[in-house]
Amino acid sequence: MLKQRIITAIWLIPLVLGAIFLLPSVYFSWALVGVFLIAAKEWGRIIDSQCEVTQWSFTCTVGVLLIAINLLVPIDVVWLQGQLHPILLAVIYIGALWWALSLLLVITYPKSARFWQKNPMLKSMFGQLTLVPCFVALIALKSISSHISPYFGPSLVLLVMLIVWAADSGAYFVGKAVGKTKLMPAVSPAKTLEGLIGGLLTTLLVVAGVMYIAPEQELLLVLAVTLFVAMVSALGDLSESMFKRAACIKDSGSILPGHGGVLDRIDSLTAALPVFTLIYIAFWM
Repeated sequence: MLKQRIITAIWLIPLVLGAIFLLPSVYFSWALVGVFLIAAKEWGRIIDSQCEVTQWSFTCTVGVLLIAINLLVPIDVVWLQGQLHPILLAVIYIGALWWALSLLLVITYPKSARFWQKNPMLKSMFGQLTLVPCFVALIALKSISSHISPYFGPSLVLLVMLIVWAADSGAYFVGKAVGKTKLMPAVSPAKTLEGLIGGLLTTLLVVAGVMYIAPEQELLLVLAVTLFVAMVSALGDLSESMFKRAACIKDSGSILPGHGGVLDRIDSLTAALPVFTLIYIAFWM
């Protein structure tokens, strides 16, 4: 399994980085639609793993929302005079509120599942709240321009990804090595408290890298943001695990050998990206 994960990562990471840094924002926003449609189809299995009609109906609904966002808010008006377009900002705020609610659902699982497990409409809404704000946050960050560097926006996207990758990798290896205390066994039996701490400590490498490249940044702010975003990314992972467990699904899909589906790869990012975008708007713009 680890070998497959590494092989997939070897070709996937350059593809992702190429899209982030080389694709113009307008093409990037439309390419994202395809990626998120795959994730939506996978979420459709969480809604009803046996009903193809439900899965495709949800996929089409998400597709309409994403296309509408791209048409209503063209790339050249995503940011105007340093302000994020009100529609996009509203979607990201809604996403942040969703993750606050998701935290409550995860903490109280399996009791919370009584209210949504057999309700396709609620699970569809949860899927939209998970995917659409992440889509919007990716476009918003990617589209940020700066006189300092034309790659400033893509660098912010990469920063979030590095935080998530560091947290995930640290949690995986530390958890495997010394993990004993179950974090939330009802949600994800494999995850441990030691793994979570290991993941947070691993993200300090990202902090060190940021301070090396941009020493003018405030260390405490970079440290606080990095650790907070890493914890939020863990919530994204736990949230998807909760929904998959309730649906009796191990992996969201099989399109990425060794990794599962697209949703399995972006679950942490779905939480981290909207939250980071709001933090950036509040403290760094």
